Amino acid sequence: MKSITRREALAAAAGMAGAAVLGGTARSFGADAGTQPVVRAGSGISGPGSAASATGPVYLQRRRANSSAVGDGLIPNIKPVLDVHIRDTIIRPGGDGHYYLTGSTGDDIWKFNDGVEVWRSADLQNWTYLGVVWNTMKDGTWEKTPRDLHGKMVVTIWAPEIIYLKSKQTYFIPLSMAPSGISLLKSTSGKAEGPYVNCRADGTQLCGGIDATLLEDDDGKVYFTNAGTNRISLMKEDMSGFAETRAIQIADPDHTPAHHAAKCVARGMNDMGTEGGVLFKANGKYYYGAADTYEGRYSTCMGVADNIWGPYHQRFEAIPGAGGGCIFQDKAGNWWATFFGNDNQQPWREMPAIIKVEFAADGKIVVSKEQPAWNLFAS
Repeated sequence: MKSITRREALAAAAGMAGAAVLGGTARSFGADAGTQPVVRAGSGISGPGSAASATGPVYLQRRRANSSAVGDGLIPNIKPVLDVHIRDTIIRPGGDGHYYLTGSTGDDIWKFNDGVEVWRSADLQNWTYLGVVWNTMKDGTWEKTPRDLHGKMVVTIWAPEIIYLKSKQTYFIPLSMAPSGISLLKSTSGKAEGPYVNCRADGTQLCGGIDATLLEDDDGKVYFTNAGTNRISLMKEDMSGFAETRAIQIADPDHTPAHHAAKCVARGMNDMGTEGGVLFKANGKYYYGAADTYEGRYSTCMGVADNIWGPYHQRFEAIPGAGGGCIFQDKAGNWWATFFGNDNQQPWREMPAIIKVEFAADGKIVVSKEQPAWNLFAS
């Protein structure tokens, strides 16, 4: 299919003003044959976007953000990898030498989006839009039922991830239906574009909560965590549920109120964070964390352990302002954190980006002082 610009997608959606948001006439667009993202009135997709400008400003411009995190030297002056509206950015290596990007997409994730959108890249710089690889109303079961979010009935996906599991030789998508409820999807083709089916034969949700993620360990075992990360589960072999679940402890919790959101302070500050669970392994260590409000920033806060079950130590702000994304290794061995800009200290808001990171001698994650030129705004 012919790829279209975001403006063309929105124009097409605007031309269908009579279509119902959850069930009206729809048109299909996409970059690759076999995928059929749906554009509805009100636009439930983010669309293909375009390359971000080297000098900025882009999409949401710099309004509502003052760049103080850049000015204070906490993060480099990164630019988005795409000029497109996405929250909760996730980028992971696939099983085919490409990288895959997804996140919370659509013009208003507090009301409606079409499903899970995916982009593909060979080099982290140039991205191809694969479209909506799983459509809630077309492919879902329980996910299609409107749910109450702050007094409004919504059908919207939050924080999907796309993860290739070597031991399963296919892609999985954990996703959250706002305000709570998690599904785990599996690609039946072994390809990132799907098609995807629910890992539970009866099509029911895997569990409650939001912001799910998976970790495949060196032995092929797969672990699950979500939300504020206070427990980890070992997945069953068929990925249909949990074989074991354990509560996770922080050996030395951070009891500084300025390092937590108000609701974390109220419950004692003994956890990693509030939402956006992160779990990965690097250099033989396990890293476990979540997004939290750290000195006014929506940051990724992490702990480190020698064992998947913990205990986890030295809770720290890993990437200032990065939120609950993910940390991944590229084909050259470099490590990156995803980023989307969710507070006013950042250089811009709600677009997909990455920051190169390193590991300090004590195991903590730090932002690398050396960032590639293609990842930065021109000075």
